[in-house]
Amino acid sequence: MLNRNILNELKQWKSSDQRKPLILRGARQVGKTTVVEMLGQTYVQFISLNLELQEDAAPFKAFKNIRQLVEQIFFLRDQDISKIGETLLFIDEIQEVPQAINILRYFHEQVTELHVIAAGSLLEAALTGDVKIPVGRVEYKIVRPLSFDEFLQANADRAALEQFRKTPMDEYAHEKLLSLFHTYTLIGGMPAIVDNYLAHRNLTALRSIYESLIVSYINDVEKYARTSNLVQVIRHVIQSSYREAGSRIKFNHFGNSNYASKEVGEAMRTLEKVMLLHLIYPTTNTAIPIIPDHKKSPRLQVLDTGMMNHFAGLQKEIIGTDNLDNIYQGKVVEHIVGQELLAARSHVLNSLFFWVRQKVDATAEVDFVIQYDGQIIPIEVKSGASGTLRSLHLFIDAAPHNLAVRLYNGKIKRDKLITSNGKEYVLLNLPYYLASRTEEYLHWAQTV
Repeated sequence: MLNRNILNELKQWKSSDQRKPLILRGARQVGKTTVVEMLGQTYVQFISLNLELQEDAAPFKAFKNIRQLVEQIFFLRDQDISKIGETLLFIDEIQEVPQAINILRYFHEQVTELHVIAAGSLLEAALTGDVKIPVGRVEYKIVRPLSFDEFLQANADRAALEQFRKTPMDEYAHEKLLSLFHTYTLIGGMPAIVDNYLAHRNLTALRSIYESLIVSYINDVEKYARTSNLVQVIRHVIQSSYREAGSRIKFNHFGNSNYASKEVGEAMRTLEKVMLLHLIYPTTNTAIPIIPDHKKSPRLQVLDTGMMNHFAGLQKEIIGTDNLDNIYQGKVVEHIVGQELLAARSHVLNSLFFWVRQKVDATAEVDFVIQYDGQIIPIEVKSGASGTLRSLHLFIDAAPHNLAVRLYNGKIKRDKLITSNGKEYVLLNLPYYLASRTEEYLHWAQTV
């Protein structure tokens, strides 16, 4: 099985004396079940329930009290209840029995010794007015497609992985890591895709897997669309999103449709809940907090860059390039950087943002901003000369600090630059593949 870094966080959850029932979120096919099964191997007993199955769902539908439910589960699975403190209970597809979501609170309040993880690909969309997640009695983590770090682990290239995790990495490793990152960008991070590619190295064979993934997502539509019209809108948005990914979008007539802003907006928000896409909103702030402006057009980030490449027909271009910035007006590399920035965080509240200038007489835009050490740090995804970063300079002029990041296809370096207004600042240049390690390198840059 592919190793997942979130497994380390789950082991910390296991050993915590403040542990609460854990809800794992994430789109279908990103590996939620697999990572819990891997964690289950570290327990004396592992009970896995799938509430899509009637026999597993029945005890939750007939729920009267939590102790009786626990006894019934242990009995039906022939497990020793005297070892309850060494048992992991996994409740998969919990959204199929909405009342089971409410029951999680009783595990926290009355059966604290039992370790409980729940998962559901369509969880948020299944919630109705009478079913609410028990706030304060559960905790959350997100499972996303494989990161570049996890791709290197799966590729079994120990030397490349060691260099990737070293701060700073050695300069001689750059070309190899860049080449591997091109492959990762091409195929993406969906576990089934990575597993198949590393086993057979056959890009053509991946087509059927990409197609099956999109079909499974489209087939799920009826489960989380509340009206027949919304079913059609969501199907359209799913199919169109891969061609619009990486661009700022408008809801009205999205994907050359006749659908109005209200319809598309509801479809987008539904798909964002089930984590098939992410809307990246701009901020005008240069000092914390990062406050998104939902009145401005968002940039569309889909679940996986490999799927975007396949459905937008970009794979052949990527294979033949030596610079990802030349593909699709730079949208592919911006998208994979966004995917890596998200992959570096498993907390449910983590979002991506970009920066726009507030003045209407002159537009300016910086690809991403992150919060680091009490500051908003701008990140530009761009190759070419560092002196051409006009928007970044405008941000730095308005910011209360003098630190910025550029992700490009070159090597690690620190430049001391001056904006057109005369403000000195440090530009940390990092190769694209280090996007998920931006914070570690920011710390390094401030200490050398």
